[in-house]
Amino acid sequence: MRSIMVIAKSQTPYQLLIADDDPGFRDVLKELLNPYFKLFEAESGEEAVELVEHGQVDIVLLDMHMDVLTGLEAVRIMKEINAILPCILITADATDELRQDATAANAYDVLSKPVKRQELVTTVSHALVDTYQDPDIPSWLGN
Repeated sequence: MRSIMVIAKSQTPYQLLIADDDPGFRDVLKELLNPYFKLFEAESGEEAVELVEHGQVDIVLLDMHMDVLTGLEAVRIMKEINAILPCILITADATDELRQDATAANAYDVLSKPVKRQELVTTVSHALVDTYQDPDIPSWLGN
């Protein structure tokens, strides 16, 4: 019997996109995640969709409330472009209805602002492990 090996993505650093219309919050997320990822930023849902459409993005963190396209609307479009792309919404008002809508849109998770560092790192690492089956993620992400 031949063994089948699952090959992890093993692209370190993974490429993470932060989409938020608040530059201060993007800076906070960048500071938390910078040593572990190649980071990209988008100021809007439209810009985030464009980056996913034309570049290599491995995971996305999106603010829920942005002008024109909300984070949830951007997730729906991104999932049409790349169905496996893990998308994590971050919002100050994580209601049950939003969580249900996010689940229906195949978002990976919804985090509440202010997001705690450990919760963010744990959610991002789980999303990468679940999506890319990379067993080394928890160790290099400090989890």
